Amino acid sequence: MSTLDQVGERDGWRCWLCDEPVDPDVSVNADRGPSIDTGSAPKGKKQSAVTERLAHRACNTGKGKVAPVVAWSRDLFVVDPAPIVATVDRLGRKGGREVMARCPSRADGDAAAAWLVDRLSRLAPGLAVRADVEPGGGQFLVVLRTV
Repeated sequence: MSTLDQVGERDGWRCWLCDEPVDPDVSVNADRGPSIDTGSAPKGKKQSAVTERLAHRACNTGKGKVAPVVAWSRDLFVVDPAPIVATVDRLGRKGGREVMARCPSRADGDAAAAWLVDRLSRLAPGLAVRADVEPGGGQFLVVLRTV
């Protein structure tokens, strides 16, 4: 088990759930204070296989025992966005390609693709991905691929 400082340094003092900065000097009892999310072990894996991640205390407590949800940025114009955590888990296990969202314009698709790759670089740093924007059905698909 790692210390809070070790996990915080490794994660760049950013909450893995909301992607906002975590202040290491705030009390661990404050809502915006740092905490370690240990999650639970994937099926068939030992508890030692769990990844410790930095989270705000409120973000960590708020997710409780339910599957975590990483929200898409409100600044993006996306339709039918895929759940980020479930997709990252699936790509990490199987690799391949996943359609992540639809966008009305190429510019919206490019913005969503850039945001998604940046967000995943912190959410799942060991997963090498690229996002492409492909035309389809009068809209643009944001497609995530493992590399």
